[in-house]
Amino acid sequence: MASIRCLTRVFSAYRSAVWKGVVSAYQRPLCAGTLQVRMMSSLPQQFDDAKTRLGSLKEDPGNETKLKIYALFKQATTGSVTTKRPGMMDFVGRAKWDAWNALGNMTQEEAQKAYIQLVDSLVGAEENKVASQAESGQKYNNLIVTCEDGLRVITLNRPSKMNAITREMYEEWILSLKEAAEDPNTVVTAITGAGNYYCSGNDLSNFTNINPENMHEISKESGVLLNRFVSAFIDFPKPLIGVINGPAIGVSVTVLGLFDAVYATDKATFNTPFSALGQSPEGCSSYTFPRMMGPSRASEMLLFNKKLTAHDAKEVGLVTEVFPDGSFQQEVWPKIQAYAKLPIKSLVYSKALTRDVEKDILHQVNDAECDRLVERWTSEDCMNAIINFFSRKK
Repeated sequence: MASIRCLTRVFSAYRSAVWKGVVSAYQRPLCAGTLQVRMMSSLPQQFDDAKTRLGSLKEDPGNETKLKIYALFKQATTGSVTTKRPGMMDFVGRAKWDAWNALGNMTQEEAQKAYIQLVDSLVGAEENKVASQAESGQKYNNLIVTCEDGLRVITLNRPSKMNAITREMYEEWILSLKEAAEDPNTVVTAITGAGNYYCSGNDLSNFTNINPENMHEISKESGVLLNRFVSAFIDFPKPLIGVINGPAIGVSVTVLGLFDAVYATDKATFNTPFSALGQSPEGCSSYTFPRMMGPSRASEMLLFNKKLTAHDAKEVGLVTEVFPDGSFQQEVWPKIQAYAKLPIKSLVYSKALTRDVEKDILHQVNDAECDRLVERWTSEDCMNAIINFFSRKK
């Protein structure tokens, strides 16, 4: 248990340490005419203003960006790194040191300017996103949802993070499926991704806010959230289609066994690296994959982390049809739009006849998978595997 406490402190430190010395301890609201004042103000004053603006960010910019901010702050206030690189066990310290050291002989003035520019870009991007959402009437932070002529499209919209799923995104995805199920104007629902990825699975920064005191509580809460998420697919009453525009990883792959059709570009890949991260299957894949692929092929994915190409996935029944990447969007959407013109009651009743017989079983499987994952998330081998993952990334 002491080892687990040590490991979890690493994650807590990783989340907070990269901000240490980055966000100013004081917070000041920006006054009117800020831009004009900043143009006239000195570089140190602009640097102080940037620290304040950084504190106004509502979204986590991600660990890599936070490390860059930390490094620029240290270079701007202290100069080039003079300390020795921390030891192998201090991977947080090593990551911070590496980011700072990578700036080399950048002057403090250059670092201040780069810091200001980076903060401005982050704040500006967030402001533009909020304005765009308000203009389009979107109420989601991580999804784009449209509905036209019976076709509802849910687009996973974190392209800079390869559409990795945060806790907030889980909640939004659940809500978007509930709305699609209840909307009388929605006949068919399609899910796709923005950018080059369909979805890279769980955002592993979800694991960096734990500590020994709340580890088990957060694991249980996460298990409940995952259970609700998978249940939203099990209980979805209308045709659900996956439009896989790029690589898919983890839970974004496992729930595909609950879709009614899956169309993929030939550049898509499908990967479930559970054992590599000390975890176990979810999304009812421990039940749907063996029935779909056969036990041995399912084991290659769920136990041995085999990555499938789009054509491999079609061969084992996970994907319905594969399209050339160059014509994927032009070919797949007219096909789905035609489905959305079919009689809604016929589609719903037909799906119920083919799916409802297994619904109770799927909920039981979902419960068992989530219970096992709650145990896995608090296990030492899972924590070690995730630490190794972050270490390799850095």
